[in-house]
Amino acid sequence: MKPWKGRGAVSGATSARFHLPAREADGDWLDAAEAIDGPARHPLTTVTEEHPRSILSFNQSPDVPFDRSVNAYRGCEHGCIYCFARPTHAYHDLSPGLDFETRLFAKPAAAALLRATLAKPGYKPAPIAMGTNTDPYQPIEARYRITRAVLELCLETGHPVTITTKSDRVLRDLDLIEALARRNLVHVGISITSLDARLSQTLEPRAASPAKRMEALGRLAAAGVPVHVSVAPVIPSITDSFMEAIMAEAAGRGVRAASWIVIRLPHEVAPLFREWLDTHFPERAGKVMATIRSIRGGRDNDPDFFSRMKPQGVWADLFRRRFRVAAARLGMTGPQVALDCTQFRRPSVDGQLSLL
Repeated sequence: MKPWKGRGAVSGATSARFHLPAREADGDWLDAAEAIDGPARHPLTTVTEEHPRSILSFNQSPDVPFDRSVNAYRGCEHGCIYCFARPTHAYHDLSPGLDFETRLFAKPAAAALLRATLAKPGYKPAPIAMGTNTDPYQPIEARYRITRAVLELCLETGHPVTITTKSDRVLRDLDLIEALARRNLVHVGISITSLDARLSQTLEPRAASPAKRMEALGRLAAAGVPVHVSVAPVIPSITDSFMEAIMAEAAGRGVRAASWIVIRLPHEVAPLFREWLDTHFPERAGKVMATIRSIRGGRDNDPDFFSRMKPQGVWADLFRRRFRVAAARLGMTGPQVALDCTQFRRPSVDGQLSLL
């Protein structure tokens, strides 16, 4: 199957979990389709504005380090083929494949909705995670500036926030992030999968290049912002060889914390990833999937709490040992996210801060 330039998914893979119909091209005319109809149109990006009733999502997952998050967007134009958030598009009868990275949703009232939630008398502050489902600094943030509006509100109210991204666009908000950092209200994580620009362009076609992400890490560290490099996801026989080099370059730029996560393939991500492997790395596709299954207890994915974040087996042990040795050599620790919740001041819905 021929991949689309600038897109991660090879196809608009459908979902059998909900109501998204499966379509399969068939018929003798297929051989002559391009000659008759012309080349297939390149999938274009569209953005629909969404107006939800609330924006702060709470979770009770026992193995993630946050209990609330804000996702300003649905779908992500970065198009990372491994993205574990792809299946969320199926809830809307859209494809976790090409639809996820081309049919995007923006929530322009996110900051106003968050203000209303923070103003409630019973609200108790804890760090808000941004970038847990789709990237808060994907390209359309330049137009909508929703992430910036949320950070402005966090600075205004003294509310702690964490940011996870794979874009150097985070530097556009460096003024706000620096101000939050001076008050111990922010932590930033930037994920880097490899140091090979061509490989990254294939894996995550519209994300910032590894060099730009490294530069962003260095500038954040130099500005005194608590920041860590996330070697994620580690993909056996595709990106795992870059682990030590990513950590070393980040340490050389002043980054003192690091983490790693092995690839996860929930729901529709598994067939999408296999399709991507068969297209771009057919000679090693079988080895990659066999290694992933050995890490996940013989399955493409382990969905169970705790074990899903703790890969098992000899390959997982090898990656874990390599990370620990590199971290010790470079003087890097795990991400320390102990943000200050005592500065929070409840806003009123008209924009004034409460004295309580």
